[in-house]
Amino acid sequence: MTSSRLEQIQAAIRDQHLDGWLFYDHHHRDPIAYRILSLDENSFVSRRWYYYIPAHGGVPQKLVHRIESGKLDSLPGEKNEYSSWQELEQKLEAMLVGSEKIAMQYSPRNAIMYVSMVDAGTIEFLRDVVGMEIVSSADLVSIFEAILTEAQIESHFAAQRKLDEVLRAGWQLISDSTKNGGHTDEFSIVEFLQRGITSAGLFTDHGPNCSAGPNSADSHYEPTRESSRPIRSGDFVLIDIWAKLANDPTAIWYDITTTAVVGRTPTPREQQIFNIVRDARDAAIKTIQSAYAQNQPIAGWQADDAARNVIRVAGFGEFFTHRTGHSAPRQP
Repeated sequence: MTSSRLEQIQAAIRDQHLDGWLFYDHHHRDPIAYRILSLDENSFVSRRWYYYIPAHGGVPQKLVHRIESGKLDSLPGEKNEYSSWQELEQKLEAMLVGSEKIAMQYSPRNAIMYVSMVDAGTIEFLRDVVGMEIVSSADLVSIFEAILTEAQIESHFAAQRKLDEVLRAGWQLISDSTKNGGHTDEFSIVEFLQRGITSAGLFTDHGPNCSAGPNSADSHYEPTRESSRPIRSGDFVLIDIWAKLANDPTAIWYDITTTAVVGRTPTPREQQIFNIVRDARDAAIKTIQSAYAQNQPIAGWQADDAARNVIRVAGFGEFFTHRTGHSAPRQP
């Protein structure tokens, strides 16, 4: 970790009116820590380590097990070592002397599970024995994990252009295959899309998904060769597809879900549902844009509420089982 990175982290801690940020890991339970601190995410970790960054320019403190004493040597700061659990607790308490309110990868009531990495026992010790006030590092994490560079933004749009072509070809294959009484099936379309993703220089971790008829109501349906449903003229079909540029660890995903009817016009009911979903999306976007124009902070749950209310008012609230975006919007 560079000195400028350390200064950025300390400035962010001060902006949150905190005394410091305590990073902690055991067996790679906290991948966030490795990314923010620029540690080797593939290194062997069998003992607990702690790294404390104070807000006001003090020297960071490291606490590592003597068996893995070099684990944090790439980071600036003073190193302390422990062997027994008694020594661990004593030195952990000592390294936090003078601090009262610190951030950790923790989320009250597990509201934001993506940042909830610290075990309850560690939180209990720091609260009950050391007397620390532990707050969530979620806002700090977002500064270093969710603010994109210009290159990352461009990688998103580059993936969009490539993946949209793959998707267009998939829909064309469905159209061609279902003419004159012909048919294809969900799994065949998935395989076609997978080949297109690879050929386009993209990477996906799994999927994509193609679901027809009632399967399209299952948000995380995945066809197999054995369970694949036929796709024929007249069917309602959903394709959910996502990918990012291959061989670029910093690339940003592009993810899109599209629906269509095969060989016919949509029914009034299908058109109604489509319009409701569209309006819900637009309501969420408008809510975010309005807050931004007024320089007002906004959380994910507020955008989710805006979209969800449109669907609720239309009488379909009970069927909205997913959420907006890929965050975990929840009112604190």
